Amino acid sequence: MSKQAVTGASANPGSTAALQNTQLVRRRSEWKSAIVRDKYLYVLIAPGVLYFLLFHYAPMWGIMLAFKDYSPFLGFQASEWTGFSHFVKFLSNSDFPLLIRNTLGINFLNLLFFFPAPIVIAVMLNEIRSAKFKKFIQTAIYLPHFISWVVIVGICFLILSEGSGIVNKLIVESGGTKINFLTNSTTFWAMLTAQSIWKDAGYGTIIFLAALSGINPELYEAAQIDGANRWKRMLFITLPGIKSTIIILLILRMGSLLSIGFEQVYLMMSPPVSSVADVFDTYAYRVGVQQGDFSLATAAGLFKSTVGLILILAANWLAKKFGEEGVY
Repeated sequence: MSKQAVTGASANPGSTAALQNTQLVRRRSEWKSAIVRDKYLYVLIAPGVLYFLLFHYAPMWGIMLAFKDYSPFLGFQASEWTGFSHFVKFLSNSDFPLLIRNTLGINFLNLLFFFPAPIVIAVMLNEIRSAKFKKFIQTAIYLPHFISWVVIVGICFLILSEGSGIVNKLIVESGGTKINFLTNSTTFWAMLTAQSIWKDAGYGTIIFLAALSGINPELYEAAQIDGANRWKRMLFITLPGIKSTIIILLILRMGSLLSIGFEQVYLMMSPPVSSVADVFDTYAYRVGVQQGDFSLATAAGLFKSTVGLILILAANWLAKKFGEEGVY
């Protein structure tokens, strides 16, 4: 734009306003035409949007319970505000160190063994040349994901029980003594990790297989011509090709460092292993549902969510600091 045009626009503010109005009308027209053009796509995503609005965003107003002395007889509005007293009570509770230890211990085991499991399985599946055999393996490892935790825990009880469990029968026939896996506090965390790997590791390979499909096949052909074996092709082509996906999922995983599947832990929990099984989710259920202290349970859940958000932001900042792509 020339100097005369700039001077004329500044001297005539009316023309500038008219230009802005024209641009605004054009944007609105483009937005409306885009909605009309992609109306079926909006209809397609509508159920998902409604689900998140109704079951994830609408209940968020309930966090006010953490700052009130909630009474079901008085209701949300009439209950007395107490500030951060429930957070102080929760953090000063004698159970808090135990909850932190158990939750972090189980999640660190999941981070060390469960998180890499889908990556390893996806890389192994990517090396299978037979399409039929690959599809059979994928179907077999996907199936446990669709089985409820009630059934999974029931199967574990049948396999690992001290009296009639298959594992203990094999141990006795091999000349050993029976081991009560279900009430052994030293192996409880490892048992939960093994259950998680068996149930969800196969289904978790879907994302990594999709990322692997985006790698240019010509890279493998060129590496093979240069004499690179399968191990080197996997190390220098496959893993770098899915590195960004691994980092993003790791960042998101950090947000659930204080969250563990309630069903799994609650169903596996028993008095002999309560000292290593009690986590934030079971504590919130016990205090909120069984004891009726809804405010304290909400404070515990809000604390867990806040720490998860901080961990995601910190992990994302570190990823960008080292030159990697973050979540945002």
